[in-house]
Amino acid sequence: MEKRPLTVRVARWSAEHPWRAIALWVVFVAVCFVGGNMAGTVEATSTDQAIGESGRADVIVKDGDFDAPAAESVLITAPSGALDPAEARAAADDVTATMKALPEVAEVSPPLPSHDNSALLVRVTMSGDPETARERLAPLRKATEEVQRRHPGLRVEETGGPSIGQAMDDTLGKDFKRAEFLSLPVTFAILIVAFGALIAAGVPVLLALSSVAAALGLSTLASHLVPSTDTTASVILLIGMAVGVDYSLFYLRREREERAKGRKHLDAVEIAAETSGHAVVVSGIAVTISMAGLFLAGDVVFSSLAVGSILVVLVAVLGSLTVLPALLSKLGRWIDRPRVPVLWRLTRPRAEGTGGRFWSFILRPAIRKPFLTLTVSVLALLALAAPAISMRLAFPGMEDLPRTTPTMRAYDRLVRAFPSNGTTHTVAVRVPDGQRPAVERALDTLARKAAADPLFAPLDEAPDVRFSADGKVATLEVATPFTGRSDQAKESLTRLRTQLVPQTLGQVPGAETAVGGFVGADVDYAGHVKHNLPYVMGFVLVLTFLVMAFTFRSVVVALTSIALNMLSAAASYGLVVLIFQNTWAEGILGFTSMDAVVSWLPLFLFVVLFGLSMDYHVFVVSRIREAVDRGMPTRAAVAHGITGSAGVVTSAAIVMVAVFSIFATLSTIDMKQLGVGLAAAILLDATVIRAVVLPSLMTLLGNANWWAPRFMRRRPPAAHRARIVEGELVGSPH
Repeated sequence: MEKRPLTVRVARWSAEHPWRAIALWVVFVAVCFVGGNMAGTVEATSTDQAIGESGRADVIVKDGDFDAPAAESVLITAPSGALDPAEARAAADDVTATMKALPEVAEVSPPLPSHDNSALLVRVTMSGDPETARERLAPLRKATEEVQRRHPGLRVEETGGPSIGQAMDDTLGKDFKRAEFLSLPVTFAILIVAFGALIAAGVPVLLALSSVAAALGLSTLASHLVPSTDTTASVILLIGMAVGVDYSLFYLRREREERAKGRKHLDAVEIAAETSGHAVVVSGIAVTISMAGLFLAGDVVFSSLAVGSILVVLVAVLGSLTVLPALLSKLGRWIDRPRVPVLWRLTRPRAEGTGGRFWSFILRPAIRKPFLTLTVSVLALLALAAPAISMRLAFPGMEDLPRTTPTMRAYDRLVRAFPSNGTTHTVAVRVPDGQRPAVERALDTLARKAAADPLFAPLDEAPDVRFSADGKVATLEVATPFTGRSDQAKESLTRLRTQLVPQTLGQVPGAETAVGGFVGADVDYAGHVKHNLPYVMGFVLVLTFLVMAFTFRSVVVALTSIALNMLSAAASYGLVVLIFQNTWAEGILGFTSMDAVVSWLPLFLFVVLFGLSMDYHVFVVSRIREAVDRGMPTRAAVAHGITGSAGVVTSAAIVMVAVFSIFATLSTIDMKQLGVGLAAAILLDATVIRAVVLPSLMTLLGNANWWAPRFMRRRPPAAHRARIVEGELVGSPH
């Protein structure tokens, strides 16, 4: 008697001992979650996150342990026309007196006029821990409002780091609460439409949520090896809900389909474990490989995201193989209760597992005229991918934050009046022993040379040269009047790094220098991504090829799966560039074009899309392979496999597209680009790729789909070989 696959043996034990399996899963999730919280999270430091010269500058500044109190700026301008100097000075004196009376204020600087006398600036240094300054802003805001009421002929407004941080926290907090509030109901509603029954719709959501909870706990434990970042939890939720729902959906639909054929409940669970369960394992491995590629990025942020994603995928696979059969066994036919009348009639499981007339109609061109269908669809996707050639990478900056708050509008007016308060470069220096005077002179010379250069902002006051308490680190902020992503700002960075710094600080023996700041980080990180992306892609492509080749025992299937996923990813890149590097969609999606794609997006988008796309590919090709192994000709097997899996693949894709689309409604440009990129790619992959390109390609290739070298070809089971000898299996590819 042949040994049954592990997925079947695990499912059978789970189905025969449902309460034990459910109890073990609950204990596992609880131990992971509670244990992780008890262990605590190790956050990545600035040293961990250092990239390029800007990263070295951050490390030098961090080592200086500078006292950096939180500061706010009160800007006084005229609502229209010229500013009255006497009236502005009176308002500034009022601001000074009012602020000095507050316990939250440590110091108030003398009023500073702008070069064109269009504004007056009062800087307010806050007392206490700068990390908690946002919590103490209310009295300062109230004081500013009181001064505004006493001087109605002027515009008196407050802005600064704490104010902007609080405004963004409020905006993003509302965004994410809305996203979280919508994602679960939307997912549940789509699953109700897919299953036509409430319990069947709830099981995938329940399993996905428990997988996310366990993975969150495990990720905090893993942070002691790979430091975590503040984006890890969000990615775990995003990926966990996507794969958790998908895996349960695949398994559950197959079990219901087998029951509709009249099989006993336990037999249906075993068949689902042997087919969909196997596809889930392969898909989980493929997603894990894709996410592991992020380790090659040489970036602690990507490494942290890789750890979180891999953990949640593996937990979701484990839950699908263990506790899901137990739930199906315990629920029995109650899984299809309570039924939604109209939806149940449309979605009830059918014995043949076909996709109905609709999918047969959609598939007809690919089956009847495969070459023409393949040519047209591939050319269309390549045309969509073409804009990716002009992709530019950039960090989102202050100019990309939503201007929906008074704080951000005040910041814009502040930068126009005082350019040195806008985009700045940070020159960081490790001071050699006995060289402090020389470094101080060099920095002063550097500041004055820069101020005389049109690429830099004029000095509003004396150069702000700072030394650490031990005198071993010095910094200088050099401002440019141009926005952070402009060509002029990048040119000013190049001039600093290649001319001004070498001409001044470079003459101080032993001085270690680095130029950082937003522009430097933008340029360095874009270069870092461009350098590492080929290595990540190569790693993912090679390992995915090996997994697919040995899973399906076919070199051709492995190559076509990689080609189709690359086509899908390229089309999504092109769409992101088409939307976000231009202005035509600004009104539709509510953003201001940054004329670039967020630096980290291409690399992250590639691995996520490659991994998630494999879900559908493995599931669909597995169904086609099953049909071929039963003796069905390849053309018929393609039609059978795709129409039979179309419903579940479409449902899974709609869930993902809906959740990712919610991210496209968030306020920040990076979340919009991520949401649009993921949603568009999944939609293209589940429709054009799986329903048009894949069937036409496999139909054209015919039996060549299953070609493999002799050493890779699998030997059929003994009973299977006997039936082949007896001529019962006609048309088998082997």
